Amino acid sequence: MRVFLLALLFISCSSLANEDIPAKAWLDKMSHALQEQQFKASIIQLQSNHIRPLVYIHGIVEDKPVAFLEYLNGPPKNAVRVEDQVTFIEHDQPPYSVRSPRIQGVWPMALAASPERLAQGYEFVLGGRSRIAGRPGQMIRLIAKDDYRYDAQVWVDMATYLPLRFDIVNRDKQLLEQMMVIELIELDEPASILVEAYKQEWPPVMNLAERNQAQNWQFNWLPQGFEMLVKDNHRLIGSQEQVEYIALSDGLTNVSVYVTLAKESPMPEELVTRNGLSMVTEVVGNAEVVVVGKMPAESLQKIARSLVLQ
Repeated sequence: MRVFLLALLFISCSSLANEDIPAKAWLDKMSHALQEQQFKASIIQLQSNHIRPLVYIHGIVEDKPVAFLEYLNGPPKNAVRVEDQVTFIEHDQPPYSVRSPRIQGVWPMALAASPERLAQGYEFVLGGRSRIAGRPGQMIRLIAKDDYRYDAQVWVDMATYLPLRFDIVNRDKQLLEQMMVIELIELDEPASILVEAYKQEWPPVMNLAERNQAQNWQFNWLPQGFEMLVKDNHRLIGSQEQVEYIALSDGLTNVSVYVTLAKESPMPEELVTRNGLSMVTEVVGNAEVVVVGKMPAESLQKIARSLVLQ
């Protein structure tokens, strides 16, 4: 009974200590925690009726950040990060590496970056508190400043400041996607798998596709806070069709743009799945533009129509 009462007292004191922290400060603390703390998180990803369990481990080995992601269902699929190199290991193809500061597919990359990036497109508002994975969490609402994107909300562990849950919700407050921790273990030293990953000789980073024949596509308009992250030019496997690929992001929402020669049989103008992922197609001159992202279809259409050749 005494131990139980002491635990309750600790939680109460922690809550009082965090009472006056504004929303942006919570996000700042979460960003630092994701970069500096050593931990193992068991997570479930919910998308519509699809559930994907995964394990994410993060630590510091010889002053270098190292992380490991494992998908627990389906064919073996893992990712390893050592500093800014991420290597993907899948059962049906050789390992390959890319340059990235985070492993895609866990928490949005902006959660480990400065909140100033997100402030361009979102307002930060304190929400309520709830218990997740046995730990008290503070909810921060990320409210879109415009109608071009969806809202999000993140629950931050009140003890470690690590994220416990992340939701994307549409304009009708319907849940589109959720990442939720079901177990969080703090580590005093890097996990052995991270130490071994640090010592491993991974494949060199893939070179970006040559752009000698690529055209200079630019956007006349993008929603506030969106930036162009990647532009490359390659041929589709099988058809060998030339495709130009452009990746856009505001830190929370990722958008993919594909540009190719217009076909005689055009694709559907709009396709929306149940988890909020939309696709639109537009014809710009003699090119067909396909834009895919977890945004309202009207936003993707406006992005596609703003594409110009310079």
